[in-house]
Amino acid sequence: MGSMLKNALKDVFTKEEIEKVYSSFDIIGDIIIIKIPEELDGKKEIIAKILINKIKTVKTVFQQISSVQGEYRTRRLCFLTGINKSLTEYREYGCIFKVDVLKTYFSPRLSTERLRVSKLIRNNEVIVNMFAGIGTYSIILAKKNPDCLVYSIDSNPDAHDLCIVNSKLNKVQDRVIPILGNARTIISTQLKGKATRVLMPLPEQAAEFIDSAVMALENNKGIIHYFAHIKAKSKLNALEEGKVHCHNNFQCYQYKIICGRVIREVGPRIYQTVFDLGIL
Repeated sequence: MGSMLKNALKDVFTKEEIEKVYSSFDIIGDIIIIKIPEELDGKKEIIAKILINKIKTVKTVFQQISSVQGEYRTRRLCFLTGINKSLTEYREYGCIFKVDVLKTYFSPRLSTERLRVSKLIRNNEVIVNMFAGIGTYSIILAKKNPDCLVYSIDSNPDAHDLCIVNSKLNKVQDRVIPILGNARTIISTQLKGKATRVLMPLPEQAAEFIDSAVMALENNKGIIHYFAHIKAKSKLNALEEGKVHCHNNFQCYQYKIICGRVIREVGPRIYQTVFDLGIL
């Protein structure tokens, strides 16, 4: 997609300007979210109109003007062209999701990871998703594993409401249980010792919730999918640094690393990683 955009800009941008255009952007349903360098801010409408003309399924283009921030992990967006709306429908692995790109956090770039985790679920598992958002992980896990139960926690009321909607859309409302609140509080008061598996897809803050994740496990034993942002010189180095990070944060528990992988680079020499940990 990035090469498509750069090729389309050849007639209106200089070579130097084209080199500054970001090569990737997010397509969520019929909405595009793109970052535009400050040097090209005066030409952002041109970029947006070319995108909406080239990708026929797209109806709306937003410019991302901030990183993910705040308790609800939302990003500030600026409408550029098309229909000025933030609610869309996104499809992934046979599931359909209502997404509000302004009010909730969502990344299509985690689709491979969501499918990977869904294939690891065993019969009759009880799963706690500590930072569930609109329910993407929870619903895909439940859809692919009809006999599992997923407690889907989030503190963002808009994300919680969409999780309820999405559970019904995908006919998994009997086994995805949306809960509004802080994961630490919800686990200590409602879900202590209930889970065989815990998801922690909040790489910026997951380390702060490790004790709660272990508390959610039955007899403090089970699987934790632990996400973290790791500073490293390279992708390969990020795995080694990630192992050190896991040791520093889980050293109070007996654990083993079952699997570790780098999901993507999220900034200069900053990598999003996930480690599947067995708490013994």
